[in-house]
Amino acid sequence: MKTNKIYLILLIAITMIAVSCSEDFLDEKPMSSYAPETLTDEAGVEAALKGLHYNFGTIWTWAGRQGWNCVWQVGTDVCSPGGIEGVEIPFFKYEDLNSENGAVYYMWERCFLVINNANTALAAIGEDGDPAKIAEARFFRGYCYNILATLYGDVPLLVEATSSARTDLERTPVAQVNTQIIEDLKYAADNLPDINGTITESRANKHMAMQCLGEVYLRVDQPDLAETVLTKIINSGLFSLVEERYGIALDVDGDYFSDMFKFGNQRRSQGNSEAIWTFELEYTKNVAGGFTGAPQQRRNWVPAYHNVPGMTPYYDDVDDSFVHPYGGRGNGRMRPSNWVKYELYNDGDIRNSENNITRTFYYNSVGYSATWGVDANGYRVDKDSPNAVKVVEVHEGDTALIAASDTIEVAYPYTRKWDSFDPDDQWGWTNIKDFPMMRFGETYLLRAEARFKQNNTSGAAEDINVLRDRAFKAARAESGNSDLGKVSSSDIDLDFILDERARELFAEENRRMTLMRTGTLVERTALNTESTIKGTISGVSSNNLLFPIPLSEIQRNKDVQWDQNPGYN
Repeated sequence: MKTNKIYLILLIAITMIAVSCSEDFLDEKPMSSYAPETLTDEAGVEAALKGLHYNFGTIWTWAGRQGWNCVWQVGTDVCSPGGIEGVEIPFFKYEDLNSENGAVYYMWERCFLVINNANTALAAIGEDGDPAKIAEARFFRGYCYNILATLYGDVPLLVEATSSARTDLERTPVAQVNTQIIEDLKYAADNLPDINGTITESRANKHMAMQCLGEVYLRVDQPDLAETVLTKIINSGLFSLVEERYGIALDVDGDYFSDMFKFGNQRRSQGNSEAIWTFELEYTKNVAGGFTGAPQQRRNWVPAYHNVPGMTPYYDDVDDSFVHPYGGRGNGRMRPSNWVKYELYNDGDIRNSENNITRTFYYNSVGYSATWGVDANGYRVDKDSPNAVKVVEVHEGDTALIAASDTIEVAYPYTRKWDSFDPDDQWGWTNIKDFPMMRFGETYLLRAEARFKQNNTSGAAEDINVLRDRAFKAARAESGNSDLGKVSSSDIDLDFILDERARELFAEENRRMTLMRTGTLVERTALNTESTIKGTISGVSSNNLLFPIPLSEIQRNKDVQWDQNPGYN
């Protein structure tokens, strides 16, 4: 026993001597961390690139603050608040917008997360690595820096991975940031595969980079370069506007415009010839994972019609298209402005059809019946009310009579682009549909803007008429008027182009970023004059063409002096 102890002591001593002589033993390789030195093979790099898509998705899927999606629409020309969550309030009550707002910080933090992860992937790939892989990482870096430059102006420019906290970052002049954005997106456009050549259709393609680059050129006032790159997309022959019905929802009410936004119709492989970038969310009925958070778009856009007696979000007749008569269960957190509802669209524009903007509700609770009074304005009142000018009996399938006080968040005209119904989750916590990030229709709108900025109003009118030929196709056939909806060069100015963007891209585009990019936020909010119990736009000024810099970032970078953007504290 004593001998064994001696052998054990000698073995331990020899081991310690051997270890002390080996410096390699002390070189830690934290293989579970996300850093260039841990992405040691092709599988690791590929996982990092896929991770950029996931990280990007978290920007738009913040479930913790349902009002997050409203931030980008309310307080502009196109949307007014409905059922308020909270984080969106300073974006229509602009006097309350400050550097401690949660939305201001969240966008900053998420974009820099994507940027740093892109830098990490780039370091692992190496300068001599696969150009397509480099291009995918640079696309996301350029895309997120474009968001930051548009919203915040001067921001720290980071092109190398950061693995530890820093307190000495400086804000880089936005002109220098723009140069890097353009370099990144040009590289991506030159080295990414075209839309038919990606590993999977959800991965980055060169046309995504080109469309984003065209928008950047417009923001930095280089419209000639914008027109050139956008024309390449248009002339590629790879995209076409959807002008006929298609897909899995042909047996339900719809039209060729609404078909693009049906679940199961959004992707290129599903027949959407207009899709340039469809950010995919995997329906998780039979798959674990697939979501980044719990997207709240449908709950924000669809009104809370289920609060009306006789109306229900529950629906048992759904087929594989998952089409719900009213789009599923909503909370009504934002609604079209009166300008959108009553002034924006011309008669015959399919983008304003009942299939695309629903304006009529029918009682749908099984066996429902009731007796109501109707006042002189056509609103429902108690049958014994002195304001009742007539009494009606209503039943399942009749037009719903909505009380006037309910038109703020319960029943109002609403977009059908975010319909999202899961028969296994009829209460409807999360959105299950893909996000339409870029489509071919917007390419024409961006080129129209580029042409207008070069005083080519006739060329801009041609581009807008391409969209209007589609929008008024059915109405022209019905009326026999082949010129219905056409515009001429005399109609074209920046306001008209922004109007047309609203008609075509309502509920798709980030309206706030569009107005900030074009410097028109203050003027355009003047179109939204609604005053309701939920709030009125107030306090907007030219200072709001930029967000405040998050206070936490100013405090974190204590080794340098950061100036706040004008008008904020």
